[in-house]
Amino acid sequence: MDLTPLYLSAKLSLISSALLLLLALPLCALLVFGRFKGKFLLDALVSLPLVLPPTVLGFYLLILMGPAGIGPLWERLTGWPLIFTFTGIVIAAMLHSLPFAVQPLKASFEKIDRRLLEMAAVLGCSRTQTFYRVIIPNALNGIAASAVLTFAHTMGEFGVILMIGGSIPGQTKVASVAIYEYVETMQYREAALLSLFLVGISYLMLLIINYLNQRSSHAA
Repeated sequence: MDLTPLYLSAKLSLISSALLLLLALPLCALLVFGRFKGKFLLDALVSLPLVLPPTVLGFYLLILMGPAGIGPLWERLTGWPLIFTFTGIVIAAMLHSLPFAVQPLKASFEKIDRRLLEMAAVLGCSRTQTFYRVIIPNALNGIAASAVLTFAHTMGEFGVILMIGGSIPGQTKVASVAIYEYVETMQYREAALLSLFLVGISYLMLLIINYLNQRSSHAA
């Protein structure tokens, strides 16, 4: 059995999870500690992929990243298109998994004792210093849970990936797409084996998340 789709899924999950964590950390700090009008609108926008059908999100991303959107500009700057490329599915995976990265971080940030932030301000720490010296060290379990959950969710993504990346072997044909094609061609043995890999990986990710949550509860 060709394990290339599984390798591509793991590569996609690692890259998109790492990039998404960098984006989600300051975004969560803004949502939890920021004070500005319309914060609830931003919060709802971030959570929107949770309730949107993947095909709807995939359709709008296809329009945005295609010839009618930023596709031509991207191609002029980089020399390659966005849609039907690995870069394109990384961006799509990040947007689709954004709520899964944000929710554990928000819960972790909200548990931080506000008195620690006040003490940091009294000691003369800037907001950036407080973020790195107080918020991040006190939210390590949430950060780890966010990374693991995002990785697990991205491993199983299908609709958005298929619409943006198609099924190009070695480039965009991830495990979920490969399973779909195996079933279409009645190659049930290959579909079952690849599915078993994904079940094992997903179960391991959930065990890690449960362990982190349990450790966080004991610490509290």
